[in-house]
Amino acid sequence: MSTVDDASAKETAAEVERMRAQEGDWGRCDRRARRVVSIIGPTASGKTGLGIALAQELGSRGESAQIVNADAYQMYRGMDIGTAKASRAEREAVPHHLIDIIEPEEAMSVARFQALARDRITLLREHDVRPILVGGSGLYARAAIDEISFPGTNQAVRLRLERRAESEGPGALYDELKRKDPQAAAHMDPRNPRRTIRALEVIEVTGRPYSASLPRYRYVIPAVQIGLDLSREQLDRRIDIRTERMRQAGFVDEVRRLRPRLGVTAARALGYGQICRYLDGELTEDEAFSDIAQKTKRLARKQMGWFGRDPRIHWLSALDPGLTSKAIEIVDNADRGMYDDSDARAETAPFAVHHLGDLSS
Repeated sequence: MSTVDDASAKETAAEVERMRAQEGDWGRCDRRARRVVSIIGPTASGKTGLGIALAQELGSRGESAQIVNADAYQMYRGMDIGTAKASRAEREAVPHHLIDIIEPEEAMSVARFQALARDRITLLREHDVRPILVGGSGLYARAAIDEISFPGTNQAVRLRLERRAESEGPGALYDELKRKDPQAAAHMDPRNPRRTIRALEVIEVTGRPYSASLPRYRYVIPAVQIGLDLSREQLDRRIDIRTERMRQAGFVDEVRRLRPRLGVTAARALGYGQICRYLDGELTEDEAFSDIAQKTKRLARKQMGWFGRDPRIHWLSALDPGLTSKAIEIVDNADRGMYDDSDARAETAPFAVHHLGDLSS
């Protein structure tokens, strides 16, 4: 499948405008107005379970819905236990896409995922199937539905900038970025040359400001986002339980089997490095799994820092007994266009950042 090109992107934007002009209740709603659903939230919050329940509930009223994976590491074959991949039974209950599509040796990038996800979403919608994105990789989930571009790289330009950073110091490059793109510079640390170098590289390669390629809270595909929230204590407890289940399920054997094949991207998956250190005798097994749990909790907080800034997300308590019915209500409201105005103002309207556990506090 090919990457979405400029022509198809314009067609998608035009379609969004046509759908926003449509009126009427669910029974009269044009099938093209059905939003892509994106279920996000910190790791271990129950995204897979809600995705399956939502697809089944939609199916019970005659609408086909299938899951599109937005977790970077679940795309790798064989990385099952460590990534908490949906089980065989779960995948038989509801079809899943973009799971087990590449080998551990291969590299995966957000740009590559964006092309794969948008092509799959387009294919499903053409067959009257509602896509439900499920995954904890925040940038991946947004790349599928939001206005985000990923400019290419130029090794010669980057090398020259890196040499300048060494000889002139990071401050000189940061001053240059302030002159060329003050909006981008305002969001960067002058003492961290890596991002400054990347910004200057993009400016030189594309001839456009780096800020023009930064993520925007603007859908290019009609979508609605549902976020799962729970208290830190509840989330930490879930992470501890998941980590112990990984151990009992044979995660050590999974890493031992895959280790010779783990490429640069796959090796970054949380947990695999700790088990490699255990296999090398650097950690005990208890220390390895304790470190996995601790770093997973840290990751969950970082994920919420990312998700919490997006004002378009509709937050629900992950432990609410009526979770599925409330999610269905949000989806139906989105299909009717009830959130279109507020979503359109997401770039400029003032909003409160959502923090982990806000719904239970």
